[in-house]
Amino acid sequence: MAPPTPVLAVRGSQGLCMVNGPPHFTESTVLPRVNIISVTNESLLHSFDLPKAVCLEFSPRSTVLATWQPYTTSKDGAAGVSNLQLYDVKTGTCLKSFIQKKMQNWCPSWSEDEAICARNVNNEVHFFENNNFNTIVNKLHLQKISDFVLSPGPQPYKVAVYVPGSKGAPSFVRLYQYPNFDGPHAALANKSFFKADKVTMLWNKKASAVLVIASTDVDKTGASYYGEQTLHYIAANGESAAVQLPKSGPIYDVVWSSNSAEFCAVYGFMPAKATIFNLKCDPVFDFGTGPRNAAYYSPHGHILVLAGFGNLRGQMEVWDVKNYKLISKPVAPDSTYFAWCPDGEHILTATCAPRLRVNNGYKVWHYSGSVLHRCDVPSEAELWQVSWQPFPDGVFPAKAVTHRAPPRGEPEAAVAYRPPALRNKPPTSSRLHEEEPPQNMKPQPGNDKPLSKTALKNQRKHEAKRAAKQEARSDRSVDLAPAPPQSPARGTVSPPTSGDPEVDKKIKNLRKKLKAIEQLKEQAAAGKQLEKNQLEKIQKEKGLLRELGDLELGV
Repeated sequence: MAPPTPVLAVRGSQGLCMVNGPPHFTESTVLPRVNIISVTNESLLHSFDLPKAVCLEFSPRSTVLATWQPYTTSKDGAAGVSNLQLYDVKTGTCLKSFIQKKMQNWCPSWSEDEAICARNVNNEVHFFENNNFNTIVNKLHLQKISDFVLSPGPQPYKVAVYVPGSKGAPSFVRLYQYPNFDGPHAALANKSFFKADKVTMLWNKKASAVLVIASTDVDKTGASYYGEQTLHYIAANGESAAVQLPKSGPIYDVVWSSNSAEFCAVYGFMPAKATIFNLKCDPVFDFGTGPRNAAYYSPHGHILVLAGFGNLRGQMEVWDVKNYKLISKPVAPDSTYFAWCPDGEHILTATCAPRLRVNNGYKVWHYSGSVLHRCDVPSEAELWQVSWQPFPDGVFPAKAVTHRAPPRGEPEAAVAYRPPALRNKPPTSSRLHEEEPPQNMKPQPGNDKPLSKTALKNQRKHEAKRAAKQEARSDRSVDLAPAPPQSPARGTVSPPTSGDPEVDKKIKNLRKKLKAIEQLKEQAAAGKQLEKNQLEKIQKEKGLLRELGDLELGV
């Protein structure tokens, strides 16, 4: 029996619709309001009157629908009404209502079989069983507990909890096995660290280990304006380690492979480095550096996409990670969303509001780089969300990776801007940042012996110091183009002028604005959240470049 065709759910200012996946991409009628739709026969199951609902989430088996509305209180100071509702999808009845003041971590967490469900409430994690929310079966109590993450997969269930440090005490993450929470030796593993204002905890698929990204809001050493991130590994058997990243700078993304035996990290000041590590936290493969800030393993773990989205140009590198061979390098400009199709063959990229309110739309790609379907939203409308229909593991069998050429032409790569004076001249190799090639494309000395662990560690330290010095020099560099040749006489060569003071003034102002935009793009690439007016400035770059080019034509 052939596997089913995944469906795309598309939500925007024009409503909610369902689109059949590859190869047909046929669209059904627009669906109004907050409804529950059966995608097998498109029949309406239930409709809820929730005019203020801003968050919706299904339980893993779609038996419970969780909704969240902003918490409000009356003018007289009386307590507000419950704003978190849990509905039975079959009957449409409300199973339970809670007060959930903050939008952060609003949704309860379920195990994949929905045998247990958990909520964080006032220094405790409350556990419910079999979707009976009237009885709290177990509690995990830790003072000032900030966050928790349930493990994936079947029993035995595990939970990772995070407690931030205070008054000189370190922050820590502990792993427990449900329901063994009491006693001094109840924790499976414990990892403490000082540099952590917040953490992100990532279980692998087999629930055997957790990766913890610890972040600080400010780097007290002054090395980075954007704070500091460290990566830690914690195994359920009690082992733990700090993952040594050979390039300094932010950690943009960390993702587990579906085989649970390796993970990929994207890190370092731009151009960012990408490396695959094993469970001993040793590097397995180095992808070199490039304009990237995200990594995405395919559902079967055989393909890895390294991408530069957000304020980068949308370049993607599609890798066969079994043979470490590059498959394709498509470009998806202005993308704000990426998702693998459950079949492991197709990719979804989208430009959604409110992140970007122009050029909204989505594309469906084959991993070889060809665009199979494209939907552009009209300029007066917005696309808010697009998502693949989820499927359990095993529905789609893994297929061998093909390195064939795309059946359709790949999108044109973004061309770097060249001043008019250089457009008719051969390109030079001068760059603000020299990119490092992948490990299997570097020159390999024939007689070099493998380095010992100590020598390898020292080599990483030296490489990190050299990279930091190079980036410090690059940050002080202003001009992307080569400097004009010096005349024999002393002094500097002034830039060419038009002879018109007003035109020269406009050119100077345009260059100043473009330099400011370039600095904003570098800040965004390093992880800083830009304001709305700063994003609008970046969107004006193309127009400024055209205006500058027109003015320079007369110089």
